[in-house]
Amino acid sequence: MLLVLVMAAVGWVLMFPESFERIQAALGRVFGRMGNAAGRAGRRVSQRTDRLQGGVREELGAAQGALRRHWMVLAAAGFLLLVPPAVILLTRQNVVLDEFRGDDLSESGSMVAQLLRGERLTPPAPPPPEVFTTEEIRKTRPEIVTADRKWGQIDPDLQQRVLAIYEVMRRQYGYEMVLVEGYRSPERQAELMSGGKATRAGAWQSCHQYGLGVDSAPIRDGKLQWDMGDPWTRRGYFLYGELAEQAGLEWGGNWRSIKDYVHVEMSQQCRAARAAKKAELAKG
Repeated sequence: MLLVLVMAAVGWVLMFPESFERIQAALGRVFGRMGNAAGRAGRRVSQRTDRLQGGVREELGAAQGALRRHWMVLAAAGFLLLVPPAVILLTRQNVVLDEFRGDDLSESGSMVAQLLRGERLTPPAPPPPEVFTTEEIRKTRPEIVTADRKWGQIDPDLQQRVLAIYEVMRRQYGYEMVLVEGYRSPERQAELMSGGKATRAGAWQSCHQYGLGVDSAPIRDGKLQWDMGDPWTRRGYFLYGELAEQAGLEWGGNWRSIKDYVHVEMSQQCRAARAAKKAELAKG
């Protein structure tokens, strides 16, 4: 606000230098007379006051005339000075996800961009196979046991974005991420949907069929973490989702009908691929 007032004052001085000079001269006369009036009071004080009032009235009249003559210029200057800061203040948002507070992701966002602009990232070494075949997984998520985890089956662009997210998760937040599933054949997709396992999409409807969707999970102490009731796990998934958005991906945790926290996809490319496949199947 102070900066705006200073800029407005400078603009006034530049636009009306003659008024500024008159006020400056009037003030100089006033202060000069005040200095000479150390031993004089009474009548001279009254005279000075009258002169000062007359000078102020004169300057105010001149300023009012200048305002009437240049009101459009002043209005435009005020608009340029006040409206942009007001718009910024009114539209500024601080987005905070549930259970995800206190982390400044501005640095993470730049890191994701730097990684994507840099050399091609290579997939990490896969964890031991038994990570995906524990008794708990066989009971609660049996579809994971036979999932495809080949990075080569994933769209190259999506692969680089996911790997950049993995790097930021590891370097900045201490989370190791693991690819749980990448490509799905249409047969597997149809089987998962018919069995009510982790999806509502049929064959050729999921981004996994086109290599444009992947599922990932944080791993801790050699075990994949799913429990969103655990603060560490929940924070990890929300970090994963936030970084996915920064990388231009859609995160399943933002879906309304079903929350798929492990899933990210290239939604626009996936829609185009689905449309092309639909047209292809219609011709066949």
